[in-house]
Amino acid sequence: MDGEFLDQQALTERIEGLREQHIALNHEVDALTENGVIDQLKYARLKKEKLRIKDAILHLEDQLTPDIIA
Repeated sequence: MDGEFLDQQALTERIEGLREQHIALNHEVDALTENGVIDQLKYARLKKEKLRIKDAILHLEDQLTPDIIA
């Protein structure tokens, strides 16, 4: 049982870390668009990285919630 709790705790910590990265990237995207001159390549890379992180968060959250067979 303790191993399962530690696994869930590790997943939760990883999710929180990814959320912080996602927020930081969001701030970077906002700063990039605020200055008026947008580097389209950098903008696209940041948006793609944000999406990758969001997908990773969703995948880890799915691991935390057990499948319920009805």
